[in-house]
Amino acid sequence: GDKAFAQFLTDEIQEEKKIQKHKSLPKVSGGWELEVHGTEAKLVRKIAGEKITVTFNINNSIPPSAEEDTQEQQKPDEQEPELTSTPNFVVEVIKDDTKQTLVLDCHFPEDEIGHEGEEESDIFTIREVSFQPTGEADWKDTNYTLNTDSLDWALYDHLMDFLADRGVDNTFADELVELSTALEHQEYIKFLEDLKSFVKCQ
Repeated sequence: GDKAFAQFLTDEIQEEKKIQKHKSLPKVSGGWELEVHGTEAKLVRKIAGEKITVTFNINNSIPPSAEEDTQEQQKPDEQEPELTSTPNFVVEVIKDDTKQTLVLDCHFPEDEIGHEGEEESDIFTIREVSFQPTGEADWKDTNYTLNTDSLDWALYDHLMDFLADRGVDNTFADELVELSTALEHQEYIKFLEDLKSFVKCQ
């Protein structure tokens, strides 16, 4: 059984490498520096007096509907539809002279992806906003968190503009999806390779 499993994985790895779009991770324009730790990626950008970091994790970042569809309608020789990784991401804005970091929790609404026609709509939304003490690893649940569901739309628009002024806009979000998708695929291939080694290990 293990032999067949290993053979299957070998074939699968070859297939995945064939469809891999990026041999190295795509860059995000606008002077963002990328750090990757396993499945977590961090983009950092410094502008006058501020540091902006965007963090996301590729785990569980592929919407479930995409995976179900592939199973059902798959004809044997059909190319699988491309899976896209749309992770939640956290934007932190740190001003040099304050002890607080503004934290904006953003996500891609599932029904927004693929609606190209509506140029006006943002492809990501802000879900929560809070202040956290700068430099502390653990965020406090006792800090007030603003949920945007019931937010005055004018305030919400200002928050979106605030992000756009710092380079977090639709273009950025598109590039983040591309980066995340490439990273997810890279990690998936690595996982298959690790699994193969593990299965073959007698």
